[in-house]
Amino acid sequence: MKALSVTELTFAIKSLLEPNFRAVAVRGEISNFKLQSSGHLYFSLKDAGAQISVALFKGNASQLARMPKDGDQVIALGELSIYAPRGNYQLIVRELQFLGVGELLLKFHQLKEALQARGWFDPARKKPLPKLPKRIGVVTSPTGAVIQDILNVLTRRFRGFHVILNPVKVQGDGAAQEIAQAINDFNQYNLADVLIVGRGGGSIEDLWAFNEEIVAKAIFESRIPIISAVGHETDYTIADWVADVRAPTPSAAAEIAIAEKANLLKFLASAEAHCFHRLRQQLLAIRQKLQSLQKHPLFSSPYSLLAQPTQQLDDLQADLLAATTHLLQQKKAQLQSYSKQLALLEPTQKIAQWKSHLTTYRERLTHVMHHLLAQKKERCQRLVEHLRSIHPQHLLKQGYAILFSNQSHSILRSVDEIAPEQTLRALLSDGELSAIVTKVNHDTRNSLL
Repeated sequence: MKALSVTELTFAIKSLLEPNFRAVAVRGEISNFKLQSSGHLYFSLKDAGAQISVALFKGNASQLARMPKDGDQVIALGELSIYAPRGNYQLIVRELQFLGVGELLLKFHQLKEALQARGWFDPARKKPLPKLPKRIGVVTSPTGAVIQDILNVLTRRFRGFHVILNPVKVQGDGAAQEIAQAINDFNQYNLADVLIVGRGGGSIEDLWAFNEEIVAKAIFESRIPIISAVGHETDYTIADWVADVRAPTPSAAAEIAIAEKANLLKFLASAEAHCFHRLRQQLLAIRQKLQSLQKHPLFSSPYSLLAQPTQQLDDLQADLLAATTHLLQQKKAQLQSYSKQLALLEPTQKIAQWKSHLTTYRERLTHVMHHLLAQKKERCQRLVEHLRSIHPQHLLKQGYAILFSNQSHSILRSVDEIAPEQTLRALLSDGELSAIVTKVNHDTRNSLL
């Protein structure tokens, strides 16, 4: 018998073995998993009676839905190969299927169809979210990023909110029971106005607690509205369909919970800005009106106010004098007429008679004159008193002063007639004084009002 070298024997086995196992499918459990820096994967497939080495190179590994790990049940599709340097055979994998995922997806769809048939997904039974929640309950892991994302959103948007965290496991054995119990506790003790139930992203196995019927039942029976925030935007769980509102992320769930409050605050801020704008406009209009009034000629000098009543008083005085003079002239003419008639009547009796009549007329005329003069005097007295009340001397006693120019001896009515260092004469209620102008201010806002 010819003795073969190790290489010859190895390649003989390789030539016999590899052609017969070009396409095989092997089911087993992954163990001894290693990810090399080159991107190649090496692990073993085992069952109760044996194991085989497996190599999954980078090109095929890039097609995987997720990275495998020890304990995964898989079906490896590939070819058998002899690795000559170590003298052992191995399976070169071209495609890897996860057995667990397939089973979970089947369970997922079966439960989804069953709950949908019960009406648990019906939009009509969805509870509306409270507009202004005071207490926000959260059911999630206390150590994950979910609670921090929720708190960051709420802290950034509002102050004074009350968040109650009921810490639970979000994956692994017992996670579904803890989540369901936390939801029930919130309802039993009425601890919150709205609940956020969720966790971060992950594989279907990581999210599976939210696909359990016990969690779906707790959400469906909850009297408190529930926002489901499980995984990322592309991840859907049974909890998302049963919940009253589904949020794509935990941060979005926090924003949804306080969305109405945010809209209300936005409206109040807009109303506040509108009120301030209207107030500024009204104040500007009033200020412009006040400035216009301050510049009115009536307020530039006291004579502007006294001119009309003074002129009216002069007119009344002239009318009174004209009326009195006319009446006296009439009576004088009558007396002269009576005297002429008397002179023409020579008889003494007629003279006596006319004297008697004349005396009577004189008494009546005197009475009428006295009465008329008393009325005119009383009216004149009233006009004089009125004139005195509006006389400039009376205004001087009220604190006003009249300025005269020493050069022209005329009344100064405007600051435009005055120059610095000019000598003025001021008429006061009890005397006069001289003053020298040190400064001329053309600002009329502090004029008489």
